[in-house]
Amino acid sequence: MNTNELLYQIALKQIHGVGDVIAKNLIAYCGSASAAFNAKKEELLKTPQVGEYVAQIVLSAKNNTEIFKRAEQEIKFIEEENITPLFFTDAAYPNKLKHCNDAPILLFYKGNADLNNQKIVAVIGTRNATDYGKQQTEKLIKDLSAENVLIVSGLAYGIDVYAHKAALANKLDTVGVLAHGLDDLYPSVHTNVANKMVHQGGLLTEFLSQTNPDKENFPKRNRIVAGMSDAVIVVESKRTGGALITAEIATTYNRDVFAFPGKAEEEFSAGCNMLIKRNKAGLIENAADFLYAMGWEQLDNKKTKSSQFVLPINLSDDENQIMNLIKDTQPIHVDEICNKLQLTPGKASGLLLQLEFGNLIKSLPGKLYTLS
Repeated sequence: MNTNELLYQIALKQIHGVGDVIAKNLIAYCGSASAAFNAKKEELLKTPQVGEYVAQIVLSAKNNTEIFKRAEQEIKFIEEENITPLFFTDAAYPNKLKHCNDAPILLFYKGNADLNNQKIVAVIGTRNATDYGKQQTEKLIKDLSAENVLIVSGLAYGIDVYAHKAALANKLDTVGVLAHGLDDLYPSVHTNVANKMVHQGGLLTEFLSQTNPDKENFPKRNRIVAGMSDAVIVVESKRTGGALITAEIATTYNRDVFAFPGKAEEEFSAGCNMLIKRNKAGLIENAADFLYAMGWEQLDNKKTKSSQFVLPINLSDDENQIMNLIKDTQPIHVDEICNKLQLTPGKASGLLLQLEFGNLIKSLPGKLYTLS
């Protein structure tokens, strides 16, 4: 851990008027958080989305002793509590989340799970879980236990905590994303579960210590749940609520969303039924439906096609790189292609479409690609 650079990263995170998007632009242009603080005004003004107002805010922050004092306090807390800070340029930062435009520039993590697990599933739902919801959650996760899936949720009342408990019971890593700092836990009744998760998964947040679980923090928390996952499963939900917010965010991130159907008159199935009716979620009744939809049932029996594979001679350099990557890692998710080849989602989609038109690759459910 580079303590000096971390000081600037935490300081940058605190500047009012500089959100995650602009902060990432500053890092991309200046090279680091410390360089952004030490940049001259003319350099800052060359950064995308940085005008006179934002440039002045950054320049003023350089002499703001309060944010640096607060950053020093946070570093002390991190060291004392064995917390891992994850800057968005770090290899251990969740890669799937990294590709989301508004992803946090800095996360705080306490745990031992790989946040870049090959299969990450968010299981979410209402705080007022019914017996049906509890049973479906427990059965779903039990049936996913052979797949080495990382279960993500928000450690809230209801479906969230049942998902975490089921993962623990079935020896699956599970990560709870919090709407506050790691110095406290809300709701406190879940402290025992959270303590177990630190040793079989982890706790993750973008918030500094001493941050209260204020109402506006929960949608921010939900974007992390959606962004770091391959898919979001809504077990139960009313027509309004946090689970539907997470599902909506997941859709904007181009994530797969699934929902369990329920009876027409059931209050806590109304949200799931609405997602399905509006084609915002795929209908699943069990883990087998989910695995089929994601194409994950093919991962353990993937075809290698290695020694006899010959690339066509009329492909562009980018297309050749994609073909070689798919050959070596098939099936592969579109986000991994973007990350490894440094392609924008739009460019990658266009190249993949051309290769698919040429019958060189084929798309699988779950935004996976393999050789034809």
